[in-house]
Amino acid sequence: MRILAVIFCLVMSTLTVFGENRFPRPQFEKGYSMPETAVPVPRSALLESLDVAVLVLALSLAAWLVLRKRSRRGVFLLTIFSLIYFGFWRKGCICSIGAIQNVTLWLVDNQYALPLSAAAFFVLPLVFALMFGRVFCAAVCPLGTLQDAMVLFPVKVPSPVARALSLVPYIYLGLGVLFTATGAAFVICRLDPFVPLFRMSGELPILMTGVVLLLLGIFVARPYCRFLCPFSVLLNWMSRFSKWHATITPDECVKCRLCEKACPFDAILVPNAGQVSEPRVTGSRRLVLLLVLLPFLVIGGGWAGSRLDVVFARENATVRLADTIRLQDQSALNELAFERETFEGSGKKIEELYKQAGILRSRFRTGGWIFGGFTGMVFGFFLIGGSVKRTREFYEPDRGACLSCARCFMSCPKERQRNKIITN
Repeated sequence: MRILAVIFCLVMSTLTVFGENRFPRPQFEKGYSMPETAVPVPRSALLESLDVAVLVLALSLAAWLVLRKRSRRGVFLLTIFSLIYFGFWRKGCICSIGAIQNVTLWLVDNQYALPLSAAAFFVLPLVFALMFGRVFCAAVCPLGTLQDAMVLFPVKVPSPVARALSLVPYIYLGLGVLFTATGAAFVICRLDPFVPLFRMSGELPILMTGVVLLLLGIFVARPYCRFLCPFSVLLNWMSRFSKWHATITPDECVKCRLCEKACPFDAILVPNAGQVSEPRVTGSRRLVLLLVLLPFLVIGGGWAGSRLDVVFARENATVRLADTIRLQDQSALNELAFERETFEGSGKKIEELYKQAGILRSRFRTGGWIFGGFTGMVFGFFLIGGSVKRTREFYEPDRGACLSCARCFMSCPKERQRNKIITN
């Protein structure tokens, strides 16, 4: 069987070689001219301004519905509008999640002009999160509203699993910034699982990923928002310091536990006052130990990230081309040297390509240090946050994780009493 497998591989390799050469190659020395690159027509300034205006109105309405009106029905209707406008009509672009890459490119490339819509879609949700909590997630983000419509039979994710998965968005954010800053790719947009659904087109693996996440969202509420979205990291940070934030009850908590059961995102902190806890000295010693460990995690993470520079650099087209040509030269496979012939036909020198690839590899090494250090720091604060205990008398929303969806409002008997008084 092994012999047959080897023969099969050899035959397939031969067919591949013949397949790559079944068409005549272009002759660059006979007056060949490079075609002009076709780019999509940019959206007009008027329509960009319209998108920003709709975003501001939607964010303002979401904040009013959550904090003042306390209306789950109003939030739900706004999610439908946002899904239609920002999702299916605007095709999910530009979105705040992808704008991370636009802002990163603007910071590292002086020649890149940041579009007004990209800046607004990045900054405004963060400003509103700092003021009112994650109202953008509640009813404005098209990716979130699409998943929100699928929450039918939510189940609780085990706490250790949920905590471990909550680290993934930080890694995703770091990789997205790294690849954008080094000119490798806009991986956040390339791997977006829902924009292809809005556009009804895209690569099959990405489309299938979006379908799988939606089906998973029937049971695990908003899996992308909670365990993948890189923009959620920034929203989480802002929302923790929000000036005003959604409260579960309009006045005092009666500890009925109904809100805990109504929240499908496990974003409600339970009371722990009076519970038996470890001695304060033990907790203080553990905290000091973790603070001492934090610099080692940052340095160790940075070193590990720098060791991945070769892997990361392969995502850059220039580096891949240089590696391919070098490999062809070393193996002397003239029949497969099409990449070299194509590059030389552009009028550039191989030495310049190798030099540019070397500079890019150095950038990836530096970026790997930063990415690894960031990951180590996040893991360190993750451990510190788990070791610090805060006493709570009543049920409270987790300001960072709460999506301000208003689901818990109607489960609260105090809220029902308030609505009854208003109705009468």
